[in-house]
Amino acid sequence: MTKPALAAAYVSEEDRVLDPSLLEASAFDRLPQPTGWRILVLPYYGATTSAGGIALTKETVDREQLASVVARVVRMGSQCYNDVDKCGDEPWCQLNQWVAIGRYAGARFKVPIEEEDGKTSYIECRIINDDEVIATLEDPTDIVSFR
Repeated sequence: MTKPALAAAYVSEEDRVLDPSLLEASAFDRLPQPTGWRILVLPYYGATTSAGGIALTKETVDREQLASVVARVVRMGSQCYNDVDKCGDEPWCQLNQWVAIGRYAGARFKVPIEEEDGKTSYIECRIINDDEVIATLEDPTDIVSFR
């Protein structure tokens, strides 16, 4: 049985940008469900080439992803934003929304994904607390992290 490639949900290798509409249901279903007040996010990858067209090394891309402050909300625990004293009357974010988070916020882990060619790659996920959302964004490229 072949596993669907979550990596296929990222558009073009040059951009390596997550397109949530391309997530296959079975690959999505394999992602962990956060508990309580926690949120599962997928960090924004950004470009794999520089503005001048130079291909960035895997180490550089990985370092940028680690330091990413932008992520897509893909799952929320059942108690997210239920604490009115801490979070107010309205949720700070919703499913499928781009958010800004702390540079090293949350518990980071990688999910193994089998590619169509049989190779295994890894997609980083983070589980953050609901109060670690700093802002919501329309476009993930609106925020650039400082090195």
